[in-house]
Amino acid sequence: MRQFLLFSYSALMLLDAYGFTDETDMQALLEFKSQISEEKIDVLSSWNHSFPLCSWTGITCGRKHKRVIGLDLKGLQLSGVISPYIGNLSFLIWLNLSDNSFGGTIPQEVGNLFRLKHLDMSFNLLGGGIQVSLSNCSRLVVLIFDSNHLGGSVPSELGSLRKLVSLYLGGNNLKGKLPASLGNLTSLRELHLGFNNIEGRIPDDIARLNQMLVLDLAVNNFSGVFPPLIYNLSSLKYLYISGNRFSAFLRSDFGKLLPNLVALNMGQNSFTGVIPTTLSNISTLQKLAINDNNLTGSIPLSFGKLRNLQWLFLFSNSLGSYSFGDLDFLVALANCTKLEKLEISDNRLGGDLPIFITNLSTNLYTLDLGKNFISGSIPRDIGNLISLQSLVLQENMLTGAFPTSLGKISRLEGINIDSNKMSGKIPSFIGNLTRLDKLYLFNNSFEGTIPLSLSNYIARNSLTGALPEDVGRLEYLVYLSVAYNKLSGHLPHSLGNCLSMETLLLQGNYFDGAIPDIKGVKRVDFSNNTFSGSIPAYLSNFSLLEYLNLSINNLEGSVPTEGKFQNATIVLVFGNKNLCGGIKELKLKPCLRGAPPMGSKHSSRLKRVVIGVSIGMALLFLLFVALVSLRWFGKIKKNHQTNNPTPSTLDVFHEQISYGEIRNATDGFSSSNMIGSGSFGTVFKAVLPAENKVVAVKVLNMQRRGAMRSFMAECESLKDIRHRNLVKLLTACSSIDFQGNEFRALIYEFMPNGSLDTWLHPEEVEEIRRPSRTLTLLERLNIAIDVSSVLDYLHVHCHEPIAHCDLKPSNILLDDDLTAHVSDFGLAQLLLKFDQESFLNQLSSTGVRGTVGYAAPEYGMGGQPSIHGDVYSFGVLLLEMFTGKRPTNELFGGNFILHSYTKSALPERVMDIADKSILHSGLRVGFPIVECLTSVLEVGLRCSEEYPANRLAMSEAAKELISIRERFFKTRRTARR
Repeated sequence: MRQFLLFSYSALMLLDAYGFTDETDMQALLEFKSQISEEKIDVLSSWNHSFPLCSWTGITCGRKHKRVIGLDLKGLQLSGVISPYIGNLSFLIWLNLSDNSFGGTIPQEVGNLFRLKHLDMSFNLLGGGIQVSLSNCSRLVVLIFDSNHLGGSVPSELGSLRKLVSLYLGGNNLKGKLPASLGNLTSLRELHLGFNNIEGRIPDDIARLNQMLVLDLAVNNFSGVFPPLIYNLSSLKYLYISGNRFSAFLRSDFGKLLPNLVALNMGQNSFTGVIPTTLSNISTLQKLAINDNNLTGSIPLSFGKLRNLQWLFLFSNSLGSYSFGDLDFLVALANCTKLEKLEISDNRLGGDLPIFITNLSTNLYTLDLGKNFISGSIPRDIGNLISLQSLVLQENMLTGAFPTSLGKISRLEGINIDSNKMSGKIPSFIGNLTRLDKLYLFNNSFEGTIPLSLSNYIARNSLTGALPEDVGRLEYLVYLSVAYNKLSGHLPHSLGNCLSMETLLLQGNYFDGAIPDIKGVKRVDFSNNTFSGSIPAYLSNFSLLEYLNLSINNLEGSVPTEGKFQNATIVLVFGNKNLCGGIKELKLKPCLRGAPPMGSKHSSRLKRVVIGVSIGMALLFLLFVALVSLRWFGKIKKNHQTNNPTPSTLDVFHEQISYGEIRNATDGFSSSNMIGSGSFGTVFKAVLPAENKVVAVKVLNMQRRGAMRSFMAECESLKDIRHRNLVKLLTACSSIDFQGNEFRALIYEFMPNGSLDTWLHPEEVEEIRRPSRTLTLLERLNIAIDVSSVLDYLHVHCHEPIAHCDLKPSNILLDDDLTAHVSDFGLAQLLLKFDQESFLNQLSSTGVRGTVGYAAPEYGMGGQPSIHGDVYSFGVLLLEMFTGKRPTNELFGGNFILHSYTKSALPERVMDIADKSILHSGLRVGFPIVECLTSVLEVGLRCSEEYPANRLAMSEAAKELISIRERFFKTRRTARR
């Protein structure tokens, strides 16, 4: 019966002629209702023979024939599948099923609705492809399929819908290339293709769409230069091409060719060159984003002409020259009185922060200048920015005191000025900012007591005193960090009253005495203090415990072996010389028979509480940090399909290139194309014919134990991270070779200047591949800063912390202008997913011990991968870069290592150990050179300390190196006068 009722177009016209219309529509709708899931069927309770058809929910009928011309079920939370009987509603003009949960596929019978003008099935769960039969709906004006699970390619047949004005296909799984036939849609004003997997170049035929107002191509795999055809679409108001692989320069006359833009987003591509100054000609421009590219040069002063500008995003580029004048554009932006968001972090902007910043728009609610090289102090009148909600100035070189005028900005929700050189006392007015829930002041030189009103996280300063007993009043305390200060005394027993506590970070202070009772925490770091007594047995019962670091204290007695203490990847206890027992992986000495058991009077004698009266009582409200313990100021990408499960590694790097293509591109894996080899495979230079692009292909040796794990680790580590100093993983190949064997390969962007190793040790490289010159002092310093920047990003600013685990010169590659890019993540660990057994297996099978000297000492003793291990490797790398000696040089042996070799020579004999090739560039030995070398090597020594807790954080190391470079420039300029 159902098959009989699925009329073709010609049959429908016959039925119309003979008057079988009402029953046809009613029967079609009842069949449609029958495919809807029971839980929501009540909303269509009027759909029955007791009610007139034209009074049914969501139904609109025509006046003349009483036929159904409109079906609008938007947002009724319906689920099930869309019945093919919908194709029998032959008079339908308007069909809206959006914002429901329909699954299955789009029925091809929708193509029978030849009168249809408006079709909207967006925000459902529809799969399959876009039906070619839709080309029969020649009257369509609006077609909306966005935010579904549609796959396949965009059908070329859609090019026949000549009346189409709006086409929405975004937020699906569409792939392939755009059909040139879309150029036939000359009435089109809106084309939305964002958040798909469409690839290749934009067809030139799109240039014919000269009425286009909105073009959304964001977050796809489009490539090539900025599409020249777009320059012809002079009517465009909204252009979104972010999140693709577009590259090359932007035309200097950009603003003259697209003069009507209201919003322009070109972020997250690979554009190079300077920002076109003609952008200031676009007087209508309100939102401009060119973030996450490779732009250089200055930020145009002419931006001050954009009187309608509301958002300006230029973060994560290479804008500026580390010098004065870089911030002049801020003065010009004072003319932009509608400016609301200004985000220009992570560039190369230098010079003092101008006082004119206080003249910016009073509508400004986000100001982000973090991760630059800005000096000077925060202007005292910054409180003039009365609408400010978020102030981000972290990781600069700011000095001076905390400006009191910030207390006037009642809307402030977040202040981030960590990792600067600010000093003085922390003002009490902060507690009066009732909306403030994010405050980052760590890595500065603030001193004195903590104001009672303070409610946030201020680690890494010079705070003194004890933790107050009143901490127990904070029953909702979730997160407390006062790490790396100068706090002391016993911990109060009242910590046990903080029943909501999840994270407690007290490392790097002078706390002593016994560890008090605490309740149900997830992450605890008590390392690098002077705690004594035994390890409380109750810690083994914490079911949610993810991390417990008790290292480098004075703890004694036996280590528990129950519960979480059975997992050495969670518990760290090294550096307590009087601890014994525990599981064998901890490698502690056995406990002597008769040793006092846990909980005895002897083992607990130091648990008595001594409450010291000190100025640290002011810490009380500091502890409210737990209530707002969110990681802050990361750039968060929204997932456009929140109902989708997280894609696997191989889903993210879906095979886009075959074994045969790789074989051809490397000339059969010819040795003449080989550019390197490692523990798991060989790297070849290759040319991809489709894009005529030179790439590096790492072919894994699948016979080698751990190769598959290395492949997965590299994909997993690199799939979601993006930094200008990372080698970009373009795609991966998981296939079978011509002999039926497993084949795995990783395809990276090609680095023409090879590895840092060949530049540091050219005498070990065959002459044909030897660099033509040596690296200068400044070039080495720039490379060191590049590497420190990316390690800080991996350790702190990723969604999950990542430890590289194998940092060394051969894994640092250099591009055309000798910018460093860190590569080879085959041993990398996402620290929240750490598996010690697999790591130890990799250590024993991957040759990490073959590069002994770079691996941190704790790794050799079974310690878990950590960011501290990367810091050690970076320290060794610094020493090697500026002494010219490998850590495995025959000069070293026993306790005499590169670290002690360098330390023994500083500061008097620094030139004796410096790499002599540094001076080949014509630098004269003098005070600037000696001071620079000494300072850099001291950073290397502080990073390569034996104990992890004594090492610098990567953010500190990066800041130190940047400061050294600044001082080097200034001293040389002074010396030349």
